[in-house]
Amino acid sequence: MAESLYIASLEASSGKLVITLGVMEMLSRRVDHLGFFRSISPVPAEEDRHIHLLSSRFNFDQQPAEMIGVTHEQARAWIAAGEERRLFREIVANFKKAEERCDFLLCEGPDITHLSDAFDYDISIRIARELGTPALYVSSGYEQSIDELLENIRVAEKTFRQLQCPLLAVLVNRVAPGILDKAEQQLHKQCETGITIDLLPEVESLGNPTMEEIVEALHGVWFSGPKEGLKRDVRGIKVAAMGPANFLDYIEKDDLIITPGDRIDIILTTISTIASKNYPSPVGMLLSGGLIPTPSVVQLLEGIDELAIPIYRVAGDTYRTAMDAAAVQGKLRPDYERKIARALGMFEASVDIPALEEKIRVTASSTMSPLMFEYSLFERARQARKHIVLPEGDDDRILQAAEILRLRDVVDLTILGTESRLRSRAATLGLKLDGVSFIDPQTSPLHEEFVETFFQLRKHKGITMDMASDTLRDVSYFGTMMVYKDMADGMVSGAAHTTAHTIRPAFQFIGTPPDVLLVSSVFLMCMETRVLVYGDCAVNANPDSEQLAEIAISSARTAEMFGIEPVVAMLSYSSGISGAGADVDQVRKGVEIARQRRPDLMIDGPIQYDAAIDATVASKKMPDSEVAGKATVFIFPDLNTGNNTYKAVQRASGAVAIGPVLQGLNKPVNDLSRGCLVPDIINTVAITAIQAQEAEK
Repeated sequence: MAESLYIASLEASSGKLVITLGVMEMLSRRVDHLGFFRSISPVPAEEDRHIHLLSSRFNFDQQPAEMIGVTHEQARAWIAAGEERRLFREIVANFKKAEERCDFLLCEGPDITHLSDAFDYDISIRIARELGTPALYVSSGYEQSIDELLENIRVAEKTFRQLQCPLLAVLVNRVAPGILDKAEQQLHKQCETGITIDLLPEVESLGNPTMEEIVEALHGVWFSGPKEGLKRDVRGIKVAAMGPANFLDYIEKDDLIITPGDRIDIILTTISTIASKNYPSPVGMLLSGGLIPTPSVVQLLEGIDELAIPIYRVAGDTYRTAMDAAAVQGKLRPDYERKIARALGMFEASVDIPALEEKIRVTASSTMSPLMFEYSLFERARQARKHIVLPEGDDDRILQAAEILRLRDVVDLTILGTESRLRSRAATLGLKLDGVSFIDPQTSPLHEEFVETFFQLRKHKGITMDMASDTLRDVSYFGTMMVYKDMADGMVSGAAHTTAHTIRPAFQFIGTPPDVLLVSSVFLMCMETRVLVYGDCAVNANPDSEQLAEIAISSARTAEMFGIEPVVAMLSYSSGISGAGADVDQVRKGVEIARQRRPDLMIDGPIQYDAAIDATVASKKMPDSEVAGKATVFIFPDLNTGNNTYKAVQRASGAVAIGPVLQGLNKPVNDLSRGCLVPDIINTVAITAIQAQEAEK
């Protein structure tokens, strides 16, 4: 029978969706098939914002209509007709149907503030009781004093007791940061024994609307500037009614400027602040009244190559525009990855997740989805923070990944490139890179030191000081030297460079431990329900038997590093003793060598891929093998086979391929595909951090 948890709130402005998102993220690390359910939805399922956000992120095996009990409209009608039992019966019936489709069902109770007076205060808890599921209570700390927080929790605890609904935990959300410590002390004294309680701070930026949300609400029409900047948060709204000289004194960072479309002086003044170091940068501008600037101004704006802020026109007058814009509230949306990352980072930093997991009693999963694997990477990376250098700062994907990594608080980062140019580009993209360090290899005072080190390391190869100086202006060499000299724990590159360009410096002076014969690579193939290891698909073209054995041993070690039990299959075009030939014999000898070096490993071969992965095929081709049908680590006989196979599997199955992950180096340096996406960079950085942790051990 599926397990479940109910998230309840009896107060307005609790920020319950942030808690739901955080709990779902936590559960996804342990549960194969998660489900989501709203007992009472404010709108039809297809229009439900919570369902849309969570479905896009967690890929539920449910249709939207299967995720709700009833709508608010239905609930109101039944309550008004005195048919409360019918309401609960419908919710329970739909809940049970949803429960059958998943291993764990997270149910979100209704937001009482959106219901009519016909609903009792305690209806959310009564729904939980009818569903027979334990509850997590979300209390609102928004604009509350400590005494008010205490009273809200006392009332909620009393209600749960009276209704005999088990309460596992209390999360007090949106607490003013200034009272957090004192409130925590007093709340723990008041909390019942056995109930987990955590306080989460108010994060102002989560409630701030983006430029995009305001433009959508006001039906704005694009006039000029970049459209990608619309996802920046609006922290304040300024109506520009006075002259430019006085207006400048009121501009603050991330303001939205509203001015009539014929105020050319304000338009030009606002644009000028972007280029000035002496004034903060606004988010964008709304031109009110449906007015269009003169053709000469339009021509002027069109001649600016990279106008840094978006400008939109709206039909309403200035006063109405300002009022309507101020009324727009920020929401969590699937494409607002920055806000989602910020919300999750706050949740994970504030909540005692192991204690909450123990309360919920989530059964450990025997499978792992790509999302579960990502979260396990983040969790491991945070255990001992590492410093990763990203040489390719000129690539927008690197900047975008850096922001997410900092918001999720996974690693410390240094990006190579000219700081002023990269920060300007980040601002244009609407990114905030607080806490990220920048180094320009062309002007860094480290250059001379790095040149001397490189010269000493490579002078036996004929390298001169001039050659060393030129070489160390290359970002890959500079970043690798940072790792070599312990100024960074690892490096990730390759989004804009070839694999050879990325890993050549590592081969030259990072080197390998004495017991490692060669550097090789694996791809971590995140299938729908498990993660497989493919090696070597990127580095060694035609490995001999000794090298195949080394690749197998290194790949098994990498699998263990990431929580994958290594069951190693050495692949060939025949299985067992069914075939012969030089290629098969080379693999067979590689298996013997690997077994001699690591007799503790489960390893077998030669074996065909189908026999290695499919138990039915294995029972026919290699019935006596411990590996056949159970393999998790697949060693390909050559680069041609491995590279083509991983790409074929990736494209045919939709698997997420993370890599290539280099193995065998003294310190981690990892390569990216030039076609990589932002999530690929994020995962590779987390993997590199974990490798650095293991290297330190």
